[in-house]
Amino acid sequence: MDKIMIVTGGSRGIGAATCLMAAKHGYAVAVNYRGNREAAEGVVSAIEADGGTAIAVQADMAVESEVVQLFETVDDRLGRVTALVNNAGIVDQPSQVADMSADRIARMMSVNVVGPFVCAREAVRRMSNERGGAGGAIVNVSSAASHAGGGGGAGTYVDYGASKGAIDTLTEGLAQETAGQGIRVNAVRPGVVDTEIHASGGLPDKPEQAKAAIPLGRVGQPEDIAEAILYLTEAQFTTGAFLDVDGGV
Repeated sequence: MDKIMIVTGGSRGIGAATCLMAAKHGYAVAVNYRGNREAAEGVVSAIEADGGTAIAVQADMAVESEVVQLFETVDDRLGRVTALVNNAGIVDQPSQVADMSADRIARMMSVNVVGPFVCAREAVRRMSNERGGAGGAIVNVSSAASHAGGGGGAGTYVDYGASKGAIDTLTEGLAQETAGQGIRVNAVRPGVVDTEIHASGGLPDKPEQAKAAIPLGRVGQPEDIAEAILYLTEAQFTTGAFLDVDGGV
């Protein structure tokens, strides 16, 4: 295969939609998951039923050795990665900074920042034309929270917003660092999207409540973000860019 994509957190939500859409664009897809193997295998089955190629690969983004093994597994089973989507991420329960534990903050940064950095490192080692690669694309899934102080208003997810601010900086810096190596690095910044992440962060009603503030009059769907991700994987003259996909907010 000459188009091989790794999607971290690919078993549900934006990640699953991206995997399914990427397969339709001719990618062999590695569907990464942390704990829900059944969901990941469901995505793989859907891709295979449509004539595509996919594998499910377990790896916790907070564990460097598992991230390295993810890429080595893809090397062995699909080939050298040509597109990486850094999608996996977590939120926590609404909390003011004054009430946050260091463990909570460290976990947030480990999954949302360190994990994407290590994934990017492994991808660059394989994509860079200075290291024998054929180039490629990295798309980071940031968030509107990166430039809004948090993910749900005052007293909610400042740590989450800070982690996504770091992803924005990674995107800009890595794009400049690797532009001469045949690698493009961009980011999408979703607004409110109808996925399970809001329930896991203690705000299950957030999508419904957010509609009134969105100029397009609806919240996003995972496919809306997947379309933007696939555009950036193919946009050959675009690097270091941020695509806000938030309904006009």
